[in-house]
Amino acid sequence: MYYFKNKVAVVTGGANGIGKCIAEEFSKYGAIVEVIDKEPGNHFVGDISRKEVLEDFAKHVIDKHGHIDFLVNNALPLMKGLDDCSYEEFQYALSVGVTAPFYLSKLFSPYFSQGSSIINISSSRDRMSQPQTESYTAAKGGIASLTHALAASFSGRVRVNSISPGC
Repeated sequence: MYYFKNKVAVVTGGANGIGKCIAEEFSKYGAIVEVIDKEPGNHFVGDISRKEVLEDFAKHVIDKHGHIDFLVNNALPLMKGLDDCSYEEFQYALSVGVTAPFYLSKLFSPYFSQGSSIINISSSRDRMSQPQTESYTAAKGGIASLTHALAASFSGRVRVNSISPGC
């Protein structure tokens, strides 16, 4: 029943919602789970829109475990629209939704075990937009494209996929 015994799973945005469920399921099946979230809790607390936080978190994981088997880029980008989203908020959404997954993949690249997997949580919103969700939609479109590019770059070494929950 311990399919993931001695496997290291990293989950961004793992304190609540889908991320929390993902972290709990990995743990239930024997994985060692490292969560990063900006919400306080019994995990690495930090804002993944910040480069130094990503670097500190990656160092924490590698120093503690020496390798990584699963990277789940789940953290929720800001959802604001044309009418109320500032330039800074839009940049924040892209930092959380696209830049952080790219940079964590880069930081962990030398430490992925053979047969590792990156799972990017996208959304059906990258293809089916709603009004006033431009920051979220752009971030989810970006992660869909990043998934394809990372899959090509990691080909034969790390499997890269995207899951798109939706209505």
